[in-house]
Amino acid sequence: MSAYLAVIGECLVDVVHSETSAPKAHVGGSPFNVAVGLARLEHDVVFAGRRGDDDYGRMIARSLRAQGITALLEADASPTSVARATLDPTGQASYEFTLDWTLPSADELEEKFCALARETKPAAQNGDDTGPLEHLHAGSIGAMLQPGAETVKGVLDRARGVATISYDPNYRPTLVPNREEARLQAEEFIARADVIQASTDDLDLLYPERSHRETMEAWLQLGPALVIVTRGPSGAMGLTRAGFAEQEAFSIEVADTVGAGDSFMAATLSTLRGMNLLGASRRAALREISTDQLATVLRTAARAAAINSSRFGAQPPTADELTQALKS
Repeated sequence: MSAYLAVIGECLVDVVHSETSAPKAHVGGSPFNVAVGLARLEHDVVFAGRRGDDDYGRMIARSLRAQGITALLEADASPTSVARATLDPTGQASYEFTLDWTLPSADELEEKFCALARETKPAAQNGDDTGPLEHLHAGSIGAMLQPGAETVKGVLDRARGVATISYDPNYRPTLVPNREEARLQAEEFIARADVIQASTDDLDLLYPERSHRETMEAWLQLGPALVIVTRGPSGAMGLTRAGFAEQEAFSIEVADTVGAGDSFMAATLSTLRGMNLLGASRRAALREISTDQLATVLRTAARAAAINSSRFGAQPPTADELTQALKS
């Protein structure tokens, strides 16, 4: 394994219900989907998320192996988390959760990452001492629900010295009904991150009293280099210190939108890596990202989300699929 990208957060089994088909179970969770998206875009990926030693947990383990993703944690004695998704006639999903988000301590997780680094360092050396962990992504339930969210925060603090950080709040009021508490939690993660992605739904739920652009500007002041907001069928927009950019959504026949935002996130990180803007040593360069580079990021990520939305379930594009789609 060469330098790798890591994701920390929930993995669970989605049981999807719709008006047109019988319930179907598949592996999901926003961070898990981001990890799969990165792996399909041909990056080495490490995933830190808990699962139970049960049938659903074994389904998750098989999925990780099938994608070539390294699992940082072994199965534990608690049940695997489950999300029950109901699709409306437009393909939009609503969720109910049965969750356990208890992790080892931040110190234990740091040691696991360090142990992995010791194993992979010889293959990762390229005449520098940056180490194999290049970027760490966190978000969704894993960065909101206690007690695990506090552990994730500690892991991000430990990783910042070697890696850039990304964060997607993916806010669920059913899990954290206190909006003020959720705002404070999100802002603590935003202040630790370099790349932020959220949806307009997240912004409307967290900050109903102000415009989307005002929230983007407020978040940028907390420290990130880049704030991106996805707008579903209206596309996406991004803000950096260099300026603002927008991207229209690509015209497709939508199967459903499950995992579209996660495919967007994975493609964003992949594109930034291709620009040599990930890793702690590149943090200053990332903060200087141009509006032209931002526009490229948004276009690539929007195309990835469109591919995902053109098929049922969270199915991020492969690198070849994305490359071919970008040529059209």
